[in-house]
Amino acid sequence: MTEAVGRLPSLNALRAFEAASRHLNFRLAAEELGVTQGAVAQQVRSLEAELGMKLFERHPRALSLTENGRRYASGVRRAFEMLTEATQALRPEPLRLTISVTPTFASKWLIPRLPAFLETHPDIDLRILATDRLSHFQADAVDLAVRYGRPPFGGGLVVEPLFEEAQVAVASPAVIAAAGHPGKTDGAGRAGSLRGHALLHDAHNAWPQFLDLTLPKAQMSEAKNVRFNQTALAIDAAVAGQGLALAHRDFVAADIAAGRLVRLFDTELRTGAGFYIVYPRRTRHAAQIADVHEWLLRETRDTR
Repeated sequence: MTEAVGRLPSLNALRAFEAASRHLNFRLAAEELGVTQGAVAQQVRSLEAELGMKLFERHPRALSLTENGRRYASGVRRAFEMLTEATQALRPEPLRLTISVTPTFASKWLIPRLPAFLETHPDIDLRILATDRLSHFQADAVDLAVRYGRPPFGGGLVVEPLFEEAQVAVASPAVIAAAGHPGKTDGAGRAGSLRGHALLHDAHNAWPQFLDLTLPKAQMSEAKNVRFNQTALAIDAAVAGQGLALAHRDFVAADIAAGRLVRLFDTELRTGAGFYIVYPRRTRHAAQIADVHEWLLRETRDTR
């Protein structure tokens, strides 16, 4: 006679616990699972009650696993991995990779190039995580990131430069026609006047450096100033005729080619920062990540 299998906890409770054990945060676990934070907390409490033990220590601003919680999380995670592998063996699905990028990189560089990648890599489904926050590879389940800044970015990572930052000044043709080119002599005989123009700033606030190189006699006080928290917004405002913007040359290349923007000066401001491909040395999807890595580099070379 077959021995009865002991009753297992609810699958939803186990999923909530496993996600919370990785994030150590009920809110992030809820976002991953597509439920409310309260639902995750309730599932975990029910699981603890059913097991008769605490799995988490609750702190004012954080969670930590108890010793029993650590052991249980390891076993539950292996069980979910086995279920996933068994299901994929029966019904293969495209591999899902998560790429973390800044919002401007996503909208102005990555998204216009995605159709070509998806056409040549039908076996990979991409999830684009566009955020200014520095994503964590394990906690946020990120497979590869394009990070802006200067290395090092941490140990155990593959880091390769994608392109160096080279900021250029742009404006819509209508703005130049109406207010004149800022590099030309104004009515008072001054070379390089910003009178009648608005400077569109992003979070990097590089206009002072750029003007020191290009228009050292120009007075920023003569211009209006509009500030955005993302470069993409400053670019869109420039296209809409609201002022002069600074942006990496690749982010405005399509708008320049289409005539929506014109480049104002030959000067390129190089700050020493850049965009870098970053991913863990140890990864479960090494071959697919290598494909994305090579595609990013190839796309960069093709635009030079």
